[in-house]
Amino acid sequence: MLNFIKNFRNDEDGAVTVDWVVLTAAVVALAVAVSTVVGGAVNTELGQIATAVTDTN
Repeated sequence: MLNFIKNFRNDEDGAVTVDWVVLTAAVVALAVAVSTVVGGAVNTELGQIATAVTDTN
């Protein structure tokens, strides 16, 4: 039984999976945050470009 507890304590196979899941979730959250912040400015600029193109005709 003591051997089993020592092996269980030293086994780190599952920890790598958890690290990747947390890292992937952080990257997705960052991408959503950036697209939310930048999205408004992009829509404003595209509206101004569309107005400028329409006015030149």
